[in-house]
Amino acid sequence: MKIQMLLALAAWVINSTTIMAQETIKQTAGRDQLGEFAPKFAELNDDVLFGEVWSRTDKLGLRDRSLVTITSLISQGITDSSLTYHLQTAKQNGITRTEIAEIITHISFYAGWPKAWAAFRLAKEVWAEDTTGDDAKAAFQREMIFPIGEPNTAYAKYFIGNSYLAPVSKEQVPVANVTFEPGCRNNWHIHRATKGGGQMLIGVAGRGWYQEEGKPAVQILPGTVIHIPAGVKHWHGAAADSWFAHLAFEVPGENTSNEWLEPVSDEEYSKLQ
Repeated sequence: MKIQMLLALAAWVINSTTIMAQETIKQTAGRDQLGEFAPKFAELNDDVLFGEVWSRTDKLGLRDRSLVTITSLISQGITDSSLTYHLQTAKQNGITRTEIAEIITHISFYAGWPKAWAAFRLAKEVWAEDTTGDDAKAAFQREMIFPIGEPNTAYAKYFIGNSYLAPVSKEQVPVANVTFEPGCRNNWHIHRATKGGGQMLIGVAGRGWYQEEGKPAVQILPGTVIHIPAGVKHWHGAAADSWFAHLAFEVPGENTSNEWLEPVSDEEYSKLQ
């Protein structure tokens, strides 16, 4: 029953939410390069193509838009700076080195072998830092379907170590993929609410820990579901020897807020290993 629930939830997340949803895209390349020479073209490029079409993430996610754009450009044999830009954007939108290699290989059978060779030359440069298995972060990204995202700078003061945040959905139930480097954990904290509220975590990849105050820590593995009621003091993070990622679901409630407390000390944390 638990497996069926997880499969159904995973399908809902993948098919019904927007991966890497974000606010309206800000683009200035048109005005920077052609603002004086072709101001109308610059306006259409910056405000319509990117400001409107690319920003309609409720219709089609950024990751999928990157896939469509890359396919279109390679199929036409366009392998100039525009393809480099869109390959870089695709990487930012969560497409991994393994995936881009498979995508271009697939395109080659329909668009042509020489076009694929040209595209691979650019892709190798964009994903250059991901080419070796020594890059633990890149290797970890290839383990999971969700992107690692950007450094979690807004909440960095509440974490020991580096964490990363990738919004998965902002509709209905806010969902984010949170990634922790080995040893990273957040401070003790409490999800406050006068009614409802709390949080649910689902392990995505790697190995991590969850602990409530006064209780033993429990291990989080891919597929582990953690239910956190409002008002419960707790923390969660990665194991010392493993990258770790979980989906974080914000449970709807009334007058919800987060109360951040003291860090999890090295002494407390070391007892878990």
